[in-house]
Amino acid sequence: MENHVAATALRKETLGTPGIVFLVLAAVAPLTGTVVVASLAIALGNGGGTPVSFLAIAALFLIFAVGYAQMSRVLVNAGGFYAFVLKGLGRTGGLIAGLIATLGYNFFVVGTIGTSGFFMQTVISQLTGLDLHWYFWGLLSIVASFLLARRGIDISSTVLGIALVLETLVLLVFDVSVFVRTGFSVEAFSPAAIFSGSLPIGLLLAATAFLGFEATSLFGEEAKNPSRTVPRATYIAVSVIGVVFALTSWAVVSATGVEQAQGAAQDHLESGDLLFSLAGQYLGDPLVKVMMVLLLVSLFAAMLAFHNSAARYLFALGRARVFPHALARTNAGGSPVVACIVQALFAVVVAGAFALAGLDPITSLVPSMIGFGTLCIMVLQVLAALAIIVHFRRQRDPRLGRTLIAPLIAMLGLGTIVVMAIVNFDIVAGSDALAVRLLPLLLVLAVLGGLFLGPYLRRKRPAVYAALAEDMDRTEQEGSRAGASTSVAP
Repeated sequence: MENHVAATALRKETLGTPGIVFLVLAAVAPLTGTVVVASLAIALGNGGGTPVSFLAIAALFLIFAVGYAQMSRVLVNAGGFYAFVLKGLGRTGGLIAGLIATLGYNFFVVGTIGTSGFFMQTVISQLTGLDLHWYFWGLLSIVASFLLARRGIDISSTVLGIALVLETLVLLVFDVSVFVRTGFSVEAFSPAAIFSGSLPIGLLLAATAFLGFEATSLFGEEAKNPSRTVPRATYIAVSVIGVVFALTSWAVVSATGVEQAQGAAQDHLESGDLLFSLAGQYLGDPLVKVMMVLLLVSLFAAMLAFHNSAARYLFALGRARVFPHALARTNAGGSPVVACIVQALFAVVVAGAFALAGLDPITSLVPSMIGFGTLCIMVLQVLAALAIIVHFRRQRDPRLGRTLIAPLIAMLGLGTIVVMAIVNFDIVAGSDALAVRLLPLLLVLAVLGGLFLGPYLRRKRPAVYAALAEDMDRTEQEGSRAGASTSVAP
């Protein structure tokens, strides 16, 4: 029995707060986010007022984190948002969330093969003259991600921590260089700048830069003192993301001129080199080349982080026997190795289909996969906020500010962003192709799948259906014990 348990158990007491923060921030990929998301927000959103968009979204997610932290203290589970929704909205709601999460995170990893492969082909060819097909580089990246994930979450955390420090450092060097030469002008925070262009689109695109912070709860079973570590990591991650993106976008619009920022960003929209062109002026060519190399590191870090997250959703659903139980198998290091294999193979096959069809990764693979993955994660955030409210109202929790008001504000704010994302999905996905615009319909299929799966399990597999609630009870008890042990610690 002990061997069986060990074969389906993640390695506990592995990650401290810094480790979880590194995993989360690496998924956010600050350098990649600045090159892609911040540039898009400036070009298509509210131009010179973009720093305020990032700060406003950071404030919204910090409000969301209040209820998220309370739920994390009583629920320690590798299922992340799936576990949250299962606990708050019941088995069918949890199954819907699990299917959406599985779709979203796995699609996102497919997209990272495209982005990593494309930029590796471009940068390596430019720097060395070696020009290999993008799929080769993407395949190499996902294989390396799998091998690191297989070694254990602590190894991944170390690698991601190094990557995060390097890419954040180069952004800070750029920021300081700009502010030393231009001064700390506050024009970007004026009403005229904030409401220039399209503020709603600016907020929508800024929200996409925060995707990945919610993964803190996915690593709860592998965390030290999860009742404290997970909430603390969530607050730190959201704060750091908000500060880094607000500061760097402030530097970018200061370098171009606040009034001219939107036009400058639009001029560089097709080439996607706004940050690199400015870095050439403020840092010089040698540091631009360093930044290009670090962009590749940043892309790999994001792939590794999302690969770990996607594998844990597969692991959680396999452990619940909703998916094949083999997905819950772990190796001696506590890594969900079967889930990692399945996830990597799925990504390789789907990306390979695009490559065999001769489609360009940036105009086909990346917008479809990452755009849809982004929408899925946003929907999960709304469902999680609702689940938090329902769970704590059912418990008649007296802390209304933390367990009702904060998650309600977050749910309404995030719900508005989801509606904007669906209406403007061509902007989120970066493509107006019909096939891309129809992808949100997969969410409907996920909902229908959950609605079918719940009653099916209740009738045909009652033991599995009952075990869903038992698993939540067990993890809640583990969270309560963790909280109790923390509260009596000196």
